[in-house]
Amino acid sequence: MDPESEPAPASGGLAAQALSGCSTSTDHHYVFPEGVDGLMEAEIEAAGDIGVRFHPCRGSMDLGRSAGGLPPDSIVQDPDTILDHTQSLVHRFHDPTPGSMLRIAVAPCSPFTASERLMKDSAQLARALGVRLHTHIAETTDEERFCVHRFGMRPLELLDEWGWLGPDVWLAHCVHRSDKDVRRMAETGTGVAWCPTSNLRLASGIARARALADEGAVVGLGVDGSASNDAGNMLAEVRQAMLVSRAGGDVRAMSAREALRVATRGSAACLGREDIGSIEPGRRADVALFTVEGLSWAGAEADPVAAVVHSSPAGVRDLLVEGRVVVRSQHLVTADEEAIAGEGRRLGQRIARGG
Repeated sequence: MDPESEPAPASGGLAAQALSGCSTSTDHHYVFPEGVDGLMEAEIEAAGDIGVRFHPCRGSMDLGRSAGGLPPDSIVQDPDTILDHTQSLVHRFHDPTPGSMLRIAVAPCSPFTASERLMKDSAQLARALGVRLHTHIAETTDEERFCVHRFGMRPLELLDEWGWLGPDVWLAHCVHRSDKDVRRMAETGTGVAWCPTSNLRLASGIARARALADEGAVVGLGVDGSASNDAGNMLAEVRQAMLVSRAGGDVRAMSAREALRVATRGSAACLGREDIGSIEPGRRADVALFTVEGLSWAGAEADPVAAVVHSSPAGVRDLLVEGRVVVRSQHLVTADEEAIAGEGRRLGQRIARGG
């Protein structure tokens, strides 16, 4: 992982999302190998080249294996280095104005890779800087056992104790939640980035998104990263969200329109954006257009909106971000798809060879 190889996966992921109709993305970048600089800058540049709105998170880990944490010591940093770099990134790149194309969030990775000091200091820094706060939580049963064993509290209780819940926070996954947890998230206005495909691929479980939504919690949708979801297709994730919600046997658990609402308005709310997420006066000109012609939609004329979700997920026909055309006729106009794919293959082959 270095600044030379970082643009390829960043461009590949962001391009795949754009081609599926996604205009705004966030990345939780929490691996910073010793002696390597410029990683955040590389993916920020990639997002700018493709033309999507970007909310990169300056992630962090300071709890290495030698201290009882999960990651190797070679990819953790000390808290002062983390906080100083985070603050410098916010000062350099964060744009809080309406219509902003770039905002930075503060994001220690999780309570089993970040110390209590780093978690608390990160929350204080984010609020001092006026930016959002993010982490992974309650993704697996192993994590729950770790938190109970180490801290005597379940994951969400731990975050609550550390001052992490609030309307300026969104949390990834939130699979293992009690009724009390669900109510607490709604009470505090804490958002959830629901990642159904990732949770299924890793056998983490099924998040209680319906219960969270019914309670009034903020729920958005994420594709997660390529380590746990090999597709960056946001429309496919909308379909997955709808289907997995019905796995309990209730066909009314989530409709196509409800799933779309989670992916659009819900995701914008997770990121604290009141200027995007819907098409209406006063919002920014982010528009995704899907064709409802052709074999996949034949016979679905009664409800073309639902058909876009129920039918086989297709690429977006046209995508505008801030009024600028990013995708036209199912192809990127801001970047060379073949060049991005070719560089991705080259790096993939290098990794496969172990070099």
